[in-house]
Amino acid sequence: MTLTIPERLVTAWGDQPDGRAWLDSLPAVVRELQERWSLTLAAPFGGDEGQCAWVAPATRSDGTRTVLKLGVPHMEAEHEIHGLRFWAGEPTVLLLEADEQYNALLLERCEPGTALREQPEPEQDIVIAGLLQRVWRVPAPPHPFRPLAAMTRSWADEALEEEASWPDPGLVRAGIQLFDELSRPAAGDVLLATDLHAGNVLRATREPWLVIDPKPFVGDPAYDATQHLFNCEARLHADPLGLIRRFAGLLGLDVERVRLWTFARAAVAWEDSLDLARALS
Repeated sequence: MTLTIPERLVTAWGDQPDGRAWLDSLPAVVRELQERWSLTLAAPFGGDEGQCAWVAPATRSDGTRTVLKLGVPHMEAEHEIHGLRFWAGEPTVLLLEADEQYNALLLERCEPGTALREQPEPEQDIVIAGLLQRVWRVPAPPHPFRPLAAMTRSWADEALEEEASWPDPGLVRAGIQLFDELSRPAAGDVLLATDLHAGNVLRATREPWLVIDPKPFVGDPAYDATQHLFNCEARLHADPLGLIRRFAGLLGLDVERVRLWTFARAAVAWEDSLDLARALS
């Protein structure tokens, strides 16, 4: 079998030593999993979304229609397998098989599988708010999940490496400080999806919509509002406070807490969103 590797993966990872090694290993790993899990594979999914995994529709020998996913090892998605086991299809896709060494997942196939992104954004707000409220649960110890501070600290460190280029040092430093304050452990912390937006919600038959690609961390639910907000770029820039109020209201969250998280993310990612950070400061 000649394995097709989408160009977006080669572009994203081919120039990095670890990424190149992962790409080179894909054909042998896919062959092994295809045998072990009795799979017939189709061509991998195309499109522009998803630069961190090789994903293809598959069919098991008993006729079960599935999806095979091999993820590029990276910090944010380290516990995707554990998260899908924890949520157990409520409201995520079901994890049918997994190999942690290969970061490989055999998943329930969403059909028809169209993304929530195709729906009007006000409808997206309502669907995603409902899904997030179902995602937020407290994992019983012991569990493998890292605190949200692990991710925000990583982003802050990346920003600090570019400190000499900051056009507004006070604003970026305020965002980094808020990352530290907002991500401190608190009584209301839950398991978060952290990457729940309309591109990661698919139309399905078992439920109207299912979540894919969670990147689980334990922390403040108000953080989980921000990924959807940043994916509604035009609305967020046109009326940031109005959109934050609407979405926080749908989630039953404190508006100010969501505003602070949105400001912090915009400020720390200053290259793409400095104007938004200024509007929210």
